[in-house]
Amino acid sequence: MGILYGMVARGQVVLAEFSATQSNASVVAKQILNKINQGTDNYNDSNVSFSHDRYVFHVKRTDGLTVLCMAEEAFGRRLPFSFLEDIHSRFVKTYARAIVSAPAYTMNDEFSRVLSQQMDYYSTDPNADRLNRLKGEMTQVKTVMIDNIEKVLERGGRLEMLVEKTSAMNSNSIRFKSQSRRYKNNMWWMNVRLTVTLIIIFVIVFYIILAFMCHSPLLTSCWR
Repeated sequence: MGILYGMVARGQVVLAEFSATQSNASVVAKQILNKINQGTDNYNDSNVSFSHDRYVFHVKRTDGLTVLCMAEEAFGRRLPFSFLEDIHSRFVKTYARAIVSAPAYTMNDEFSRVLSQQMDYYSTDPNADRLNRLKGEMTQVKTVMIDNIEKVLERGGRLEMLVEKTSAMNSNSIRFKSQSRRYKNNMWWMNVRLTVTLIIIFVIVFYIILAFMCHSPLLTSCWR
């Protein structure tokens, strides 16, 4: 587990605390409170860390309210301070002005459960690490963008093929129209030639028939 102890205090007055293990964390935390509240700058905002054996005590002071936690040294600083900022926000939102005059451990029964819950969340839940979560979301977005680009490129290739096919179809259509026009013209000339030929044949046949009839003894008057 990463975060093992949490505390909220006003000055040196502890308002709530929770420990996930049997240790002297509470004693050390109170010593740290005494140390950081010495002097005239008790209400200066600050974020500090103190090493103790294999653990590190992280402290956040804002407007006279101190939020403290103890975490394993290997757990780093980012998540513990995210935890402290979260606890500070929840505590102020829940108790507001009551914080200024509340006696020691007044909020402990209720808020120790919040400390326990958030300690477990920041220690075990991957979503608590906003930086890593953002990196994961960015990776997902990048993957989606790459997939979309590949789809667009694939669609572009298909569109190019469609354009080529459309162009080929247009060429074939133009060629078909040209061939149809040529065939139509050829058929028209063939009809004209056939008609002229039939007329000529008809004239010849008519002339032959007429000549035959004129040479017949019954129609000798044709030559008179």
